[in-house]
Amino acid sequence: MADRRERHSRKVETTHSVAASHSANGHQRKTFHSHQPSGKDKSSMLSELERQDVAEQVETIKDEDGQSGQSGQAEHETEACWSAVASHERQRSKDSEGSQEGWTAAAKEKPPDVANAFDLGDLTGLLDSRAVEIPKDMKPLKERLLVPTEDDEVYLQNMLADRIKEGQGEFMMEIGLQDDGSSMGLSREELDQALATIGQVAQKLDAAYSIIYQKDTPASKSIAAVAGESGKRDSVKTKLNANGHDTTGHVAYIMIRQHPASVDKLLEIRVAVVGNVDAGKSTLLGVLTKNVLDDGRGKARVNLFRHKHEVQSGRTSSVGMEILGFDNKSVPITHVDEKHPGGARKMTWDDICHKASKVLSFIDLAGHERYLKTTVFGMTGFAPDFVMLMIGANAGIIGMTKEHLGLALSLSIPVFVVITKIDMCPANVLEDTIKQLTKILKSPGCRKIPMFVKTEEDVVLTAQNFVSERLCPIFQISNVTGEGLDYLRLFMNVLPAQGAYDVNEPFEFQITDTFSVPFVGTVVSGVVMSGVCHTGDNMLIGPDSLGHFERTSIRSIQRKRVNVPIAYAGQSASFALKKVKRSQLRKGMVMLSAPEKDDKDTSHLPKAYRTFEAEVLVLYHSTTIGQKYQAMLHCGNVRQTARISHMDTPILRTGDRARVQFEFIKNPEYLKLGSRLIFREGRTKGIGKVTQLLA
Repeated sequence: MADRRERHSRKVETTHSVAASHSANGHQRKTFHSHQPSGKDKSSMLSELERQDVAEQVETIKDEDGQSGQSGQAEHETEACWSAVASHERQRSKDSEGSQEGWTAAAKEKPPDVANAFDLGDLTGLLDSRAVEIPKDMKPLKERLLVPTEDDEVYLQNMLADRIKEGQGEFMMEIGLQDDGSSMGLSREELDQALATIGQVAQKLDAAYSIIYQKDTPASKSIAAVAGESGKRDSVKTKLNANGHDTTGHVAYIMIRQHPASVDKLLEIRVAVVGNVDAGKSTLLGVLTKNVLDDGRGKARVNLFRHKHEVQSGRTSSVGMEILGFDNKSVPITHVDEKHPGGARKMTWDDICHKASKVLSFIDLAGHERYLKTTVFGMTGFAPDFVMLMIGANAGIIGMTKEHLGLALSLSIPVFVVITKIDMCPANVLEDTIKQLTKILKSPGCRKIPMFVKTEEDVVLTAQNFVSERLCPIFQISNVTGEGLDYLRLFMNVLPAQGAYDVNEPFEFQITDTFSVPFVGTVVSGVVMSGVCHTGDNMLIGPDSLGHFERTSIRSIQRKRVNVPIAYAGQSASFALKKVKRSQLRKGMVMLSAPEKDDKDTSHLPKAYRTFEAEVLVLYHSTTIGQKYQAMLHCGNVRQTARISHMDTPILRTGDRARVQFEFIKNPEYLKLGSRLIFREGRTKGIGKVTQLLA
């Protein structure tokens, strides 16, 4: 017994020493962030780093015990430690209450010690990602900008073209910093000359630039604001200065955006707007898209409602859509026509799309608990790139706010928070709301870094590093006085494209709504998940109640109510179809590329499945889940009740994982391996992934 205690003590000391060495080795983590990968690559690299940390700790324990001939017993004890941690997490999920314990309990799986190891030093490495190795014989960027030759202009043009293509039509550039991140030491006149050079080169690419923010030195103001403590703030400044960056000269952050040749090339970012009822979601969208302030009684939201009962009650019950455009000079394009400032003429979606170079599509979702099914369908079926969580300053985090936050976390969608009604909220109530929000975002279920946006510098830093999934920008606005709206508009202007869609894959279109338009026929709307399609292409649409797919062809294509000849992956579009009636269609169907009629090979034909297997995690359930349990299942645009036909464990409780076979109650559905799913029933919530398609 004494030997076991001694081995256990030695094991704990070794683990702590390994953890301390990893936390002290800030250079490795900073190098990891400096490559600036994409959002998905960054999250996978982060998880790989954490796995290496844990693996090295376990290997150290094995080696330590192996010297005394006890390696097998050390491995057994290590597994027992992880089992105890998992048991503790399950018990904490059971003891937590309401909806917060549900969605956020295990949205992302990480060991507790690794999850808490993210410190401000990691954030500094993440934000300070400009330090890259460049050849010493390369001509400095400062000389290319101030005294450009023909070769320099070609170099700059190729550089801008590559960056524009990488950013899907736009990118943020820092004028005043070298490629390695050091300051150019530009004077005001030299900065103007550099901007003129960039403007001339961008004009050749049918692009333009706009100055987002200027500063005299690359100060660490925004990063220090995240620290919140004087000791951490000083350490951040020390790290930034230790990189050898010169802190003199003028720096300008500019947005370079290319005007698309046609509407089908228009950059689109989808933002889902969620929050509790009466948080001001529809009102904010009315203020942003109509360019008018609210009167405090809901005047700005009236034009957004789709049904008469919504106007009467003031509550959204369906999925609404609104757009906000920005041209290549970052000027907002709203429904107000500048040629008719009195409001005699309103700009249509067609007008906005032809003038804009970038469009934000807002998905206005319902906040009332009664319409939760519609809200979940909007979050899963419309494939939003970002989620805007609305919180009323006077009400705080109540009702469905935690539910919607947990839903975004479970779907791994980046979230930014907007606190509204600050003009009518007492200072002490607003302070309590902010404290409550900060506590929830820093909790183990969220693991977010709240950052209050109060300057243009904060906007630039948060928007360009938002894909890290750790930062959570927080805005405080008033729809009546207009306070804070400029920062929110600027943030949406510089928000980068998030989705990664492949146009080379076979065509797949998820149907989220169906219509019957006079003189046009049957119309379906949704999101193109992969591939490309043209007007006149033959398609397969289904599955029907028997699991069959019917042939159809595309009569016409519209994007943002504008006729286009082609639709690409990642775009939301509407298709007018031939040879199909609306009564044959429903939400949840898909439209796929059709093989040639004389092709007798049926192996590549799509197939619908009624039964499938998935790995699930029960986030919250008041009692136990067994076979024949029924719940509403959401998987992409699929929304249908499913029954559990088989489990690899007798029962499931909160925090349990299992392999479960689901069976759809009504219709077979088109599913893909690896798709993420959500099932819910009352307060019961769970997430999972499709692992096997059965029948």
